[in-house]
Amino acid sequence: MFLIVGLGNPGKEYENTRHNIGFLAADEVRHIHNFSTPKLKFHSEISEGQVDGHKILLQKPLTYMNLSGGAVAQAAKFLKINLEDIIVVHDDLDLPVGKVKLKIGGGSGGHNCLKDIDAHFGNEYKRVRVGIGHPGNKDMVSDYVLHKFNKEDREIINAININIAKHLGLLLQGRNDMFIASLRP
Repeated sequence: MFLIVGLGNPGKEYENTRHNIGFLAADEVRHIHNFSTPKLKFHSEISEGQVDGHKILLQKPLTYMNLSGGAVAQAAKFLKINLEDIIVVHDDLDLPVGKVKLKIGGGSGGHNCLKDIDAHFGNEYKRVRVGIGHPGNKDMVSDYVLHKFNKEDREIINAININIAKHLGLLLQGRNDMFIASLRP
């Protein structure tokens, strides 16, 4: 079983914001692969389904971004999911809008949610880093990540999320380079 975690913040005021890239990607996976209707469990919205024969638990933590580690750890420990079978989808300020990179292990890159996940059970999980661009000034970051995408960026992000969902099987099979190559809109 794989645990796929889409990171974001709950609530209407955060819908379609840059920080909610993970939620948007999770919604696309659920839609394209006909996952179950979300249920509340592990302080999260949880859906179940299959992608290319792999059983998937899809998680959207509802604990707010910087406190997601507890919810992710709770689901992983309860279901006995190995760290290497966890995939976290999140926003990345250091990448231009629409650029996607895959990282396994390593540091959090200053992302407070990843710091929280790492603190709860380690860092040797896969991270799908989806670029949201940078506002140009670090003092503007907090406001920037909580604002909605402009129309052009939204179209790029929608295309990326559709491709993440369509080609997820490649990542589950360990075909990481092919997965990343398939994401270009």
